[in-house]
Amino acid sequence: METANSAPTGVAGLDEVLMGGLTRSRVFLLEGSPGTGKTTVATQFLIEGAARNERCLYISLSETEEEMRESAYSHGWDLKGIDLFELVPPESLLDEQQQQSLLYSSDLELGETTRRIFDAFERVRPDRVVLDSLSEIRLLAQSSLRYRRQILALKHFFATQKATVLMLDDLTAEVANKTVHSVAHGVIRLEELAPEYGPERRRARIIKYRGRPFRGGYHDFVIETGGVRMFPRLVSAEHKTSFARDVLTSDSAELDALLGGGVERGSSVLVLGPAGTGKSLLTLTFVAAAVARGERAAMFIFDEEIDLLFDRAKGLGIDMKAMTDQGHLFVEQVDASELSPGEFSQRVRQCVETHGVRTIIVDSLNGYQAAMPEEKALILHMHELLQYLNRQGATTFLTVAQHGLVGDMKAPVDVTYLADTVVLLRYFEALGRVRRAISIIKKRTGAHEDTIREYRIGSFGIRLGEPLVGFQGVLRGVPTFIGETPKLLENE
Repeated sequence: METANSAPTGVAGLDEVLMGGLTRSRVFLLEGSPGTGKTTVATQFLIEGAARNERCLYISLSETEEEMRESAYSHGWDLKGIDLFELVPPESLLDEQQQQSLLYSSDLELGETTRRIFDAFERVRPDRVVLDSLSEIRLLAQSSLRYRRQILALKHFFATQKATVLMLDDLTAEVANKTVHSVAHGVIRLEELAPEYGPERRRARIIKYRGRPFRGGYHDFVIETGGVRMFPRLVSAEHKTSFARDVLTSDSAELDALLGGGVERGSSVLVLGPAGTGKSLLTLTFVAAAVARGERAAMFIFDEEIDLLFDRAKGLGIDMKAMTDQGHLFVEQVDASELSPGEFSQRVRQCVETHGVRTIIVDSLNGYQAAMPEEKALILHMHELLQYLNRQGATTFLTVAQHGLVGDMKAPVDVTYLADTVVLLRYFEALGRVRRAISIIKKRTGAHEDTIREYRIGSFGIRLGEPLVGFQGVLRGVPTFIGETPKLLENE
């Protein structure tokens, strides 16, 4: 949404949040605690300007030029085309004997600081300016009234010069001062969160932006070599597409029959069951069928090593390595403690929008939940992600491991109401053996069998038996036999 009146920030994802960038010839505030990435974002803002042949000026009141260049070098930047102005106190103000006068030393320092900022601006005549940071000016002002007047003076000066200004504030004041919030054209806040386990998480929020819509809420971002990458909050309503809702089949005719013919394109399927029931392998049958149709699929694995999954799939006759080597399947192992929900959504979007993936596997939701601060947030994230995928015509398979093996079982989070189809897998005991049962307990998009069938997974793929009509209580794990001769699957 870039316009002639917008100054792109150069930060991946931030311009999408700002609906185009920063309005030119206006003053903006970028605030956040030390370490949240303010200087990195500001530097990228100037680098983007220099790449567009704009004059750029970085005024630093807290860091030396050597420190700024060293920080830029760590990201692979050389700051070519950017004027760096290191504003340090004049030597006379550092001399104790020269600091005593009829005026307070703070009056001298504030006036001198302002004059030198104006002199640097007049010398460069920049199109983009970064002022780092306001905390120094606040300390020199010593009172809210003088501080507000000083900020207004800076704003009016920059406005007459038609410069786009980004002022940084590290929020180190003892009392929260909202003076700049009312003066600035827009306010961006960066935050850092420290979870109990794993690395820090960072997120951004647009607090204010005059005269322009923006994407509200929190947006995850990371600081990596090369700068800041932001992941705009996913809004599924913005991604509506039209597609044919045809029925997709698996490699198992019996499973398709249980599903009432198959799974509709653009729907979501939740596979529930205790550990070891074959949830991951069940979803692989749909992956193999998608690849056989000439489509692309993607798997995001939270709980299992990729090599181990490849070996297990090969036992089913599914060569996942060949699929990935040929570009038909994208497999990514996700470390929940290292990945924010926003970044995960962005990776899924990239698979769909860049690679044309139409079958998505998330294995499992238990691991995805570990990346979330609370269950409520997980539900909201999953709701938006599933709605987005559905509107893109992608079929999504989610697996959830339930607690326990037999008897009453509970899932760590209830998302059954979000999924269009729910497949329930169970262990049950019969004739001295532990067996597996499968049933479809929900399907929004059409009819399905209401039977409970035994199933097995092996080199032959998935095999379903006859309906377990001679048993009661199969889903509880310890059924009661009420028939004559049980029709159960034999060993292969």
